[in-house]
Amino acid sequence: MKSTTYCLLLPILLLALISCGSNPDNNEIILATTTSVQDTGLLDVLTDIFKKNTGYKIKAIAVGSGEAMALGRRGDADVLLVHSPKDEETFMSDGFGKSRVTFMYNYFAIVGPADDPAGCSKTALAAEAFSRIAATSSPFISRGDNSGTHKKEMSLWNETGINPKGKWYIQAGVGMGQTLLIAGEKNAYTLSDRGTYLAFKDAVALKIVKDGVPDLKNNYSVIVLNPDKFPNVNLKGAQAFADFLTSPETLKLISEYGKDKYGKGLFFPVVK
Repeated sequence: MKSTTYCLLLPILLLALISCGSNPDNNEIILATTTSVQDTGLLDVLTDIFKKNTGYKIKAIAVGSGEAMALGRRGDADVLLVHSPKDEETFMSDGFGKSRVTFMYNYFAIVGPADDPAGCSKTALAAEAFSRIAATSSPFISRGDNSGTHKKEMSLWNETGINPKGKWYIQAGVGMGQTLLIAGEKNAYTLSDRGTYLAFKDAVALKIVKDGVPDLKNNYSVIVLNPDKFPNVNLKGAQAFADFLTSPETLKLISEYGKDKYGKGLFFPVVK
């Protein structure tokens, strides 16, 4: 019986060894990314060009920034694209990242009903607008998914000293695009990155009621995982993607993306 089992397993073991040896260079990169970059369509444009230029194929997992960094902490990705600065600093100081570069930004925006019943447009800062939403118990849809946008929302509530709760405050637990659709259905306020709102504005009867103020700036960073902590990370591919995102040619492309459709760019490159 032992001899028979050995004979059955040997071809399988040899096939596995041949398979591993025939493909020493891994051409697939696992990218854990925030949903906003995917929802705006920018991610598809960037990954298509990257694949054409390098041959690497990006396998994108679009989740909130919090979940993306959780995947990174488990070594279940090669590179991250996220927008939650404080969490990113902790991620790096804990040794999970080899490098982190902030390469583009846009602005969050508070969007809501066209008649703006809470009067958000009359405020100077986003935190003041949040106070008015709570004071009037105006419906508010939170992503509630530990994403970078959710973290930003919670930081704004923290500034107001308000713990949002009650029937007016709904946690959706979904990505940015779906959250906007829910807010549109309920004629409610929500916090969105400006790019995703512009990509969805024809599908929702909501308008921007507060944007362009200092407490709504939204930075995006690319993080390459640390191979000392995760020996199986595709470091070569991950670094190639990070270099691609931060190259002058790609930053120019990012600055132009969306202008033909929306009249202005959805993202702004960080000038080094």
